[in-house]
Amino acid sequence: MKPISKQKVREFVAGCREIAAHGLVRCSSGNVSWRVDGGRMLIKTSRAWIADITAAGVAVCRIADGAALNDRRPSAEVGFHAGILRARPDVNVVLHFQTPCATALASMTGRKPNYFVIPEIPFYIGPIGVVPYLPPGTEALAGAVTAAMRQHNLVQLRNHGQATVAADFRHAIQNAVFFEMACEILLHGGKAVRPISRAYARALMKAPASAKV
Repeated sequence: MKPISKQKVREFVAGCREIAAHGLVRCSSGNVSWRVDGGRMLIKTSRAWIADITAAGVAVCRIADGAALNDRRPSAEVGFHAGILRARPDVNVVLHFQTPCATALASMTGRKPNYFVIPEIPFYIGPIGVVPYLPPGTEALAGAVTAAMRQHNLVQLRNHGQATVAADFRHAIQNAVFFEMACEILLHGGKAVRPISRAYARALMKAPASAKV
């Protein structure tokens, strides 16, 4: 198997830094992976800061089992990144982020909020999944997130953050930014916020994929 090109690594670094530029992660929080071919992915190394990541902060891992293929230690969440890429051949980017408003809602008790308060959520993302709190970096969390991502493009991890998936960096970032916007509206508006009607939400979710590019 030929080595990952330096150009691929530079593209991954650029994608990571764009994620940080949108305020989706802080310090060493969050992680991101990118499918580079049929069997391998690039992923942020453990404790690296996405905002100033360099090639030294990029691990190469096998999608089949998450095993490292270079001398870098991958993020502790490599298990669910690899699991999602195995389960979702339509996905190339997995982004685990922790924005304040979204994570606040992921940490609250009570019933699941209706996130369809702006059309971008049903149109670009669809229904939001929820995973109960499980210790970070465990097989239990990896399995739960992977299972939830079979049916969703964005999942709330209780008291932990969010994960979203997309075909490329631009769309993964867009998912995260729009979701944080919806959560900010819910927190600021409280009980006065009225979600989009079910009929309109269904129509937005059924829009052809070509319209969502």
